[in-house]
Amino acid sequence: MRNVSLWKTIDWSIICVYVILVIMGWFSICGASYDFGEREFFDFSTRAGKQFIWIVCSLGLGFVLLMLEDRFYKLFSYVIYGAIIALLILTIFIAPDVKGSRSWLVLGPVSLQPAEFAKFATALALAKYMNSFNFNMKHFRSAFLMAAIVFLPMVLIICQRETGSALVYFAFFLVFYREGMPGVVLFSGICAVLYFVLSIRFGEVYIADTPTPIGEFVVLSLIIVFSSLMLWAYQKNMALALKLIGIAFGVTLIAYIISEYVIHFNLVWVLWGLSAALVGYLLFLAFRKWQRIYLLISIFTIGSIAFTYSSDYVFDDILEAHQQIRIKVLLGMEDDPTGAGYNVNQSKIAIGSGGFSGKGFLNGTQTKLKYVPEQDTDFIFCTIGEEQGFIGSSVVLLLFLFLILRLIYLAERQTSTFGRVYGYSVVSIILFHLFINVGMVLGLTPVIGIPLPFFSYGGSSLWGFTILLFIFLRIDAGRNRRL
Repeated sequence: MRNVSLWKTIDWSIICVYVILVIMGWFSICGASYDFGEREFFDFSTRAGKQFIWIVCSLGLGFVLLMLEDRFYKLFSYVIYGAIIALLILTIFIAPDVKGSRSWLVLGPVSLQPAEFAKFATALALAKYMNSFNFNMKHFRSAFLMAAIVFLPMVLIICQRETGSALVYFAFFLVFYREGMPGVVLFSGICAVLYFVLSIRFGEVYIADTPTPIGEFVVLSLIIVFSSLMLWAYQKNMALALKLIGIAFGVTLIAYIISEYVIHFNLVWVLWGLSAALVGYLLFLAFRKWQRIYLLISIFTIGSIAFTYSSDYVFDDILEAHQQIRIKVLLGMEDDPTGAGYNVNQSKIAIGSGGFSGKGFLNGTQTKLKYVPEQDTDFIFCTIGEEQGFIGSSVVLLLFLFLILRLIYLAERQTSTFGRVYGYSVVSIILFHLFINVGMVLGLTPVIGIPLPFFSYGGSSLWGFTILLFIFLRIDAGRNRRL
């Protein structure tokens, strides 16, 4: 009776989409790895043949995960997380160097990447901790431990020199936001990206004939505006917010006129003074009215300025040379069609050549002639675009859209915090991979080397996403089980 009940409660629509995506992924790998005249797709020495084995194993793995009790995942969440953390640490020391990365464990003829399995383990541990009785996101201890669960594997993966895989863990901030994290934290993250891009892109571009760098000028102006608008958002004091913005605008305008027609000087100095005055005024209000919100806004202002001036250090001294070049090419600071921009340019050519309906299965010339590097892993989407065209690419994206929306629906109907948090973790991870992978293939995001779920070649990736998804399906199937 338990098995009959289980099969009735499983969400079959997601399983059907999963199977469709995996099959389409296999055909894409066949197309990407195909050589003219050779169609031995089930030859286990070829990439298509190896991926077929991984797919069959994944289907068996999914079945096993569904047959386990849903209580098993909650009970052993910390054990699974601890085991994966230990494996990540071990990988740093024993993994061979592969293209500058030490993230692959070689087990005879098979290579596994523990970082791919750390995602579901982190999601389980996070869900269990946030489901605990004494958890309260507003308390510092709870927030600290919650962040530590996410950042520990992230740091270990960075130590393996897998920056792309590590960045995926920022997707968990969407989970935090859903569970009550203040919106200002998410807003601060968006601001950080904006400050970084503007500082790097326009750091050496100057306003007219003045010695004022546009990057610093715009970022400091935005910091003053954002900080002022927070008074409107959190204190409902629109008059004060507009007054502060008006004063800053007026002072800056006068300074610009003087700098342009009287004596040249750096307008950033004026913005420094305005920022310092704003922080001082906010601190004055905090102590005078004894309201913490003014102190928090002043901390946001100071932190924004500190982050802005640390961007150059991060870009020049922390990011590796190839990462710097990729960002410069993306931001239009450099044109390198034969170097760092080669992958993206060839990918765009492949997708564009597919037209509306595509060239057909195995008929893509860009991919067959191996113009696109990593075309069956990180750049697998360009094979879809070339062979299946706009129609095929749209179908794939619509399938992912259905999957994500359906997962959100399942996450919202969970009867426990554990199920809901894990469900949103699955959504966030898949959404992050999809957005970044398709974005980098189209030249919209930096090339950081993360796979397209269920499509990119590799057993670790396919197994990792399969485990992530099917655990949630089992949790969802047992959501109404009586304790």
